[in-house]
Amino acid sequence: MPYETTPVIMNKVKHTLSKLQMAIYQPVSSLSVTAWVTKEPVPYAERESGTKIQLRPGDQWGELWDCAWFHFEGVVPRSLNGRKVVLLIDVNGELCLVDGEGTPRQGLTNINSEFDDSLGLPGKRVVDVSPSAEGGEIIDLWGDAGCNDLFGKYRSGTLKEAEIAVCHEEIRKLYYDFEVLAELAEQLPDTSARKAQIYQSLYEASNLLPVLDADHAFRASARIAGELAKRGGDPAITVSAIGHAHLDLAWLWPIRETIRKGARTFSTVLRNMEKYPDYVFGASQPQLYQWIKERYPKLYDKVKKRILEGRWEVQGAMWVEPDTNISGGEALVRQILYGKRFFQQEFGKDAKVLWMPDVFGYAGSLPQILKKSGIDYMMTQKLSWSVYNTHPHHSFLWEGIDGTRILTHLPPEDTYNSPAAPRSLAKIERNYLDKNVSDHALMLFGIGDGGGGPGEEHLERLAREKNLAGLPPVVQEHSLSFFLRLEKDVPRFRTFKGELYLEKHQGTLTSQSRNKRYNRKLEKSLRELEFAASLLWVLGGAPYPGAKLEQIWKEVLLYQFHDILPGSSIGRVYDESLERYETLLRQVRSMSEEAYGRVAGLAGWAKEPVLFNSLPWERKEWVKWEGAWHFVCVPAMGYRTLKDAVRKHAINGLKSEGQVLENNRLFVRFDEDGSIVSVYDKSSGRETIRKGSKANVFTIYYDDGDAWDFPRDYRETVAGTMKLERSASYIDGPKAIVEQKYRYGESALSLRTILTADSSVIEFAVEADWRESGKMLRVSFPTSVYSDQANCEIQFGYLKRPTTRNTAIEFAKDEICAHHYIDLSQPDYGVALLNDCKYGHSALNNVLDLNLLRSPSYPDPAADRAAHQFAYALYPHAGDFIQASVYRKGYEFNIPLAVAEASQADTAKQEPVQLVQIDHPHIMVESVKKAEDSDHIIVRLYETAGSSARGTISFGLECLSIEEADLMEKPVAVLQDNGSRAELQFTPFEIKTIRARFRHAPGNSTMDLIEGGEKT
Repeated sequence: MPYETTPVIMNKVKHTLSKLQMAIYQPVSSLSVTAWVTKEPVPYAERESGTKIQLRPGDQWGELWDCAWFHFEGVVPRSLNGRKVVLLIDVNGELCLVDGEGTPRQGLTNINSEFDDSLGLPGKRVVDVSPSAEGGEIIDLWGDAGCNDLFGKYRSGTLKEAEIAVCHEEIRKLYYDFEVLAELAEQLPDTSARKAQIYQSLYEASNLLPVLDADHAFRASARIAGELAKRGGDPAITVSAIGHAHLDLAWLWPIRETIRKGARTFSTVLRNMEKYPDYVFGASQPQLYQWIKERYPKLYDKVKKRILEGRWEVQGAMWVEPDTNISGGEALVRQILYGKRFFQQEFGKDAKVLWMPDVFGYAGSLPQILKKSGIDYMMTQKLSWSVYNTHPHHSFLWEGIDGTRILTHLPPEDTYNSPAAPRSLAKIERNYLDKNVSDHALMLFGIGDGGGGPGEEHLERLAREKNLAGLPPVVQEHSLSFFLRLEKDVPRFRTFKGELYLEKHQGTLTSQSRNKRYNRKLEKSLRELEFAASLLWVLGGAPYPGAKLEQIWKEVLLYQFHDILPGSSIGRVYDESLERYETLLRQVRSMSEEAYGRVAGLAGWAKEPVLFNSLPWERKEWVKWEGAWHFVCVPAMGYRTLKDAVRKHAINGLKSEGQVLENNRLFVRFDEDGSIVSVYDKSSGRETIRKGSKANVFTIYYDDGDAWDFPRDYRETVAGTMKLERSASYIDGPKAIVEQKYRYGESALSLRTILTADSSVIEFAVEADWRESGKMLRVSFPTSVYSDQANCEIQFGYLKRPTTRNTAIEFAKDEICAHHYIDLSQPDYGVALLNDCKYGHSALNNVLDLNLLRSPSYPDPAADRAAHQFAYALYPHAGDFIQASVYRKGYEFNIPLAVAEASQADTAKQEPVQLVQIDHPHIMVESVKKAEDSDHIIVRLYETAGSSARGTISFGLECLSIEEADLMEKPVAVLQDNGSRAELQFTPFEIKTIRARFRHAPGNSTMDLIEGGEKT
């Protein structure tokens, strides 16, 4: 008799799988369900404070984002004595069951939740009651519910099921046996004997199941046991697996729901750890742990025990998983500083792995930041999303702009939501780009993005796949253990230098522009406050506000999460963050002003304006005070009264007439439509605008993208330009100004083009009322500079990016990120485009282009249809961008001189000091702060030009010691034992952290400044 054909066998096996799945649970009786519905979450103690509803399956209980406390009641029938009893609960929302004290004990997710089905099904509905019930057990459960699915979508908000059921354990086990073997067979080649044998065994086992009961399941299990028992030989690749639940701290849900998602996820992990002894889980983001600690302290204690036991890995090192394109350099340092400190203080763990599965590109300065923070390894997978080019490695050494290298791994399955199925392991072996030199790969399994983590299905599969012939073996372990093994292959790995550019999601450099503006302003204002507070502290004027600064910083770092700062969350997230940003910015500026006022008082000045310069070079510029303009000179990182700072300065050749702005350096001519047709540099005798071109045209493009992406060919779909309605020219003291009003559709824009006396910078100050949908507003400057590379400032340095589109890689890098400036330079001349809060740029041939506003409709239908303020500037310069110190212009454009009125004068009269001085033009002081754990002042510096530099750092007060430290503020070298100066040697783009102890530093350094406060 011939054997059955493979298609017939496969169909029968699939049919059997479906039958087994349907037969695992047998509902026996319904639970009584009562819900108390509220608009926002309420604590367990107030669980009966909402609107009370009695529910049956099919009854609606809420709308999107409603909350409810559910009460499930019932009695296990006596007839179920000796049977395995479970509850089947699905409220068409996310639900967290709690114990009698309100502590989370298990998370449940609706079966119809949105998810990529190829990665498995996200629903969690089974609650264990007893493996062998006596009958008569009382069911009395409370659960905290959110009326939303895993990804924030509304899925009807009706109760689907609430049943007491029998679990047929033999059938459940047989189902997973069948599933793993059937999928293994699918992954094997058609010529494989193993494949034929598995299918035949499954076929024969299917024929042993005319009835689905324990006896028939036992016989079928025995028939396929031999296939499950077959082990592999010496493996070519071993897969390290760790349970994971990537959780976006905000995205398609508000931040408040993330806290509850965290509780649901963590409690489910703990429940599964009780059932599966091999289960190892990891979670990142100290911010999430902090929320759990505050809101669910008993749950947190259970998590802590698992961490100390070694079953739970704390991952990541950063406070949140932030955007690394837009976040500033010092912010990235603080992400690690606060993140590592939290894990060390709470769990005694030193984070060694950067855990960044889902951010939208990786700055070229990151390897140095990581290494100098004590981080040796990096994990991500997002590069697999690139559109045009495949990243050439899964395991490689990533080399940053300064030459620092860090061992990096991209899980070859290209997901952090692995189903841990045979197809997962087969894909890892098949796709691993570096399997010729490495025999280890990482797999992250579980339901992520919206949290939830691994379920029963993941862990049951892994139990069968540990060492199953036909698949690479898999072991559950910490990601750190994986990296320690991977490290042995480092000599054979290739090096990838420069940024890790994601060829997708370029829209996130512009979307939700108001958030980006507030982020920039707060980063700079926090820098100013820390300088002011440090200056005041070392002078003995007041304690340093360490606790308050940490609180503010952590909130700013939260909003730098990779779905908040990039603009890819729902509208409610931005309604809330913008309100908080405004409060924080007002608070920080007020604290700075008061600190500066006290410093001025210490100098013996009273009731007179004092100018403060927090930048490390002398500044000569115009300031306005009480309606009058003054030309002032303020020392580097120092201060003077306005009276002492004023210098005589003639205003020569300043003109604002009709369509012309002019000073002694530049001549600017406008066209009748408001655009600029000429910027003539008098000093160099050069025209900077390409002949026959128009600059600063507000061009609008059709943009049918979402918050993440806009069309790559947007230049082909011009919707129009903003039309000039009126224009006025005038002079305000040292400033020649052309003020223009533009309109397009329902949108209006006011532009002030400003040319200051004796300045080479043309400023553009914009107020826009943007009301367009599905459109993008950009402005460009066709220059007369020809260069095949643009110079783009990033954190702690710059990148050179191509202005050509000769290759697929160049073609893909059309929209690029820059911070303070982007520049085109020839050896003898260049043009820089500065900005005060924009990040999306393009540099094509000789055109510098800035992305100003977008208006996508998903996930926020009202994104950026609002009033905006922003500024940018054009800086033509002799020499290249290094010779012209473009980086300094960028800092000056973003950090104005501070003015404060002196508070009450101190009769002791502390002489004014320059707190820090550096004598090299290419070395920047990025931050000055008090150390976290000692009475040192921390000074962060970096080399800006990409060259070696030797300089001297000097302090304005007598020092007991000057040391070099790492980014975690731990000393690594003594530079000076006694004295206030030290020699520093920088390699290109090197970051240095200096810590200095002053002879007369105050001892009560951990108290709060201005507001008082308690010791931290």
